[in-house]
Parts: sequence; C-alpha cells; structure tokens
Amino acid sequence: MADTTSSAPACDVDGTCYCPLTGVIDTLSRKYAMQLVSIIGAHDSLRFAEIEEHLPTASTSTISKRLDEFEEAGLVSRTQYNEIPPRVEYALTADGDEIRLRLEPLLEWATENS
Repeated sequence: MADTTSSAPACDVDGTCYCPLTGVIDTLSRKYAMQLVSIIGAHDSLRFAEIEEHLPTASTSTISKRLDEFEEAGLVSRTQYNEIPPRVEYALTADGDEIRLRLEPLLEWATENS
C-alpha cells in the first residue's frame, strides 16, 4: 500500500505555514510553563524555593520537570554554586526572555478580557 501521508508542511488558506510553532506550543502548553517564564523573567535569577513560593499550587515535581524541559530547550539556564548548602539559580536565556516579551501582549489581553 502506498504512503498517503504528505511530507509538505500544512499551511493556512493564505499560505502561512504554522509548522515552526509546533515545538513552541508543545513547550508552552504544558502546565505552569507560561507562568514559569513570566516569574523567572521578572527577576534576574531565582532559586528553586523562590520559584515554588510564586506557584503555591504547583507540585515540586511539576516545577522541576518544567525547569528541566526549559533548560533542554535552551530557555532557562541553571547555575549551580559549589557552596554548602548547595545553591542553584535559574534565569532566562536570551531565547527565554524573547518568549517572555512575546507573551506580554497575551497576558495584557487576558487581563483585560477576564
């Protein structure tokens, strides 16, 4: 049987291809993802416990998972200091900050329309 799947990208009626958004949407649609971008972006850097304080309804494992995903995607940098007790800080990378800036109009719209 012949392969009937199309290898060409799916485009909108006007020819706009939304394929590049797939990875971004997959990352940002996860639970607490957009909130984490906003929270971390509002500070130079934050420790894990400080992030947890900003998201009291989020579980520790969910926050940890999102931070790992963001680090892998290049949106967050993780800096570990060799101190006792150990200290780890999270900050947005240039790409993470760009996403934060792009999310601001969406946040403004959501605030106005809620």
